[in-house]
Amino acid sequence: MARRKSSRSKKQNKVEKKTWFLSGWKPAPLPSSFMLTAILGLIFTMYIILPISTDFAIAFMIIFSTMFFASLISMAKAPVVEFKR
Repeated sequence: MARRKSSRSKKQNKVEKKTWFLSGWKPAPLPSSFMLTAILGLIFTMYIILPISTDFAIAFMIIFSTMFFASLISMAKAPVVEFKR
């Protein structure tokens, strides 16, 4: 029995192979307090912790900036949640 050729092009197969781990990914809607915590944490770290300890300041800045970028992704990509009244 002869095999059928796939209707997909080679280019589409390459794209699917690269993004197979992202196929079920959906961003969670994060609360606005998450972004506020990230911003305040960055400001606090820059002005209070940085003069005291550079190593801790860099570690905290990485954590708070990651939180900030996660909240930006959540704002842009998360589904809109309807409120029940």
